[in-house]
Amino acid sequence: MVTTVSVAQVGALVGDPARVAMLQALMDGRALTASELAQAAGITPQTASGHLAQLAAASLVTVSKQGRHRYHRLASPEVARLLESLMLLASNAAVRRPRTGPRDPHLRLARTCYDHMAGWLGVQLADALVARNWVELAEDGALVTPEGLNRLAALGLDAAAGGRAKLQCRPCLDWSERRPHLAGRLGAALCTHSLQRGWVRRQSGSRALNVTPAGWRAFHELFDIRPPAAP
Repeated sequence: MVTTVSVAQVGALVGDPARVAMLQALMDGRALTASELAQAAGITPQTASGHLAQLAAASLVTVSKQGRHRYHRLASPEVARLLESLMLLASNAAVRRPRTGPRDPHLRLARTCYDHMAGWLGVQLADALVARNWVELAEDGALVTPEGLNRLAALGLDAAAGGRAKLQCRPCLDWSERRPHLAGRLGAALCTHSLQRGWVRRQSGSRALNVTPAGWRAFHELFDIRPPAAP
């Protein structure tokens, strides 16, 4: 069922300071919880939930559930363009950007998520594979392309045993980055390969992964990934 929303309704929704603050907090493409959006808007989580329900009913945001959390993101690029246009017309006050995920910088940079790689590095790898057309990524699934299968096999990675490529790769919403990293057979293979080659090493007693100098060289040469700039 398609919800029809009038211009007046959209105007009323984005005219509320708390709602527009939450929408602006979602402009960077991350998915955030009601509590995190409440922090960005300076309101209580209960009030934020009410506002988010209205935004979802108007198809301005979408909601997805992962584990025990519900995550919100902008519903479409059109919503982002609308907000950008409004921000150009208005004197835009700075919006508090909620901090997501672990405080430990090592965990934020790279860590294991079950059997695959997560954190900033995991998301960068996903972006690199999509940019090279080795993986096609969508909200509800992912597919290793024929070119991707060949290129990954040349690196020593079997991403699709039995030829069932679309079952062997799936997006997993990253805890700290709030953008997808890769899970499934391909995600596990990338993590195992990186550990075996000495590109990353496990931290004792932690899920954090340390990227070695050899690892940074390999990630740069293979995927054009450089170490992130210092904050």
